[in-house]
Amino acid sequence: MSILVVMEQRGAAGAPAWNRMSWETLAAAQQLGRELGAPAAAAVLGEGIGPLAAELAGKKLDKVYCIEHTLLKEYTPDGYTAALRQLIAQAQPRIVLFPHTYQVRDFAPKLATSLGRVLVSDVIAHRVDSGQLVLVRQLFQGKINADVRLSGEAPQFASLQAGAYRADQVEAGAAAVEAFQPQLTAGEIRTRPLEMFRESQRAVDLTAAEMIVSVGRGIKEAENIPLVQKLADALGAELAASRPICDAGWLPMERQVGSSGQTVSPKLYLAVGISGAIQHLVGMKGSKTVVAINKDANAPIFEVADYGVVGDLFQVVPALVEEIQKARQ
Repeated sequence: MSILVVMEQRGAAGAPAWNRMSWETLAAAQQLGRELGAPAAAAVLGEGIGPLAAELAGKKLDKVYCIEHTLLKEYTPDGYTAALRQLIAQAQPRIVLFPHTYQVRDFAPKLATSLGRVLVSDVIAHRVDSGQLVLVRQLFQGKINADVRLSGEAPQFASLQAGAYRADQVEAGAAAVEAFQPQLTAGEIRTRPLEMFRESQRAVDLTAAEMIVSVGRGIKEAENIPLVQKLADALGAELAASRPICDAGWLPMERQVGSSGQTVSPKLYLAVGISGAIQHLVGMKGSKTVVAINKDANAPIFEVADYGVVGDLFQVVPALVEEIQKARQ
């Protein structure tokens, strides 16, 4: 058994760069490899990607496949599918993992179907049960967790949700780089690459924040938001919110964390007046340390919190701000 991670890079002005979710997927592959006693390899596709392959060579991997071709300079589902089919035929991996990006959603189902396989998409976790891999994905906006057991012949395909695994857990090591040039012809590429897909521009990128203070319905009124803003400012953190706050227009939608907002994985996530509905937890479960402030001792947020304060946020937050400011003087 072996594991293959397909890393995603995107060219910008001729300079390819990693999609950050690739590292989360690589961390998952290394963890899975340890649990199954299987070697893990990584592949990157494109043109002029030698520096990226060299960077991968510094990670704990069995091998790095550098898949280069002029027809892979621009992403196309036909080119990526054809190239990866050829690599899979040679490498014979048991499991193929992808980051669950817009690009992967475009070509991975095509790749899996072309080989008569299925793709288990948007996986949030896994476990090994009696030597068998079990993948966990969510249904009905996170209300239900479903266990998926893979059967049949290799390869088996899965994409991993953003924030499900931590990029900072990637292990360093040394791996050999193997150049792989697929046999591609221009006639196979039926689509003409256009401008790269981009999400709408946001004034704030919560995914890059190391500390986040997030506010929920416990704040009661829009006029009370500045109270939590003071806490965020004292910590040097970004201000975020649960969906009801953004739906009410108290904070812009770009600051929403959850299944219909941003998925974040900061070092510190401080939840203020947030009960912990599953739709919100989906967006912040990758946080390294979670601190919750809620007057309801039975609030679900305390089930995932590393530290909890049961109390009135209107008393706790000002006291915290005061102590933080004292500590920084």
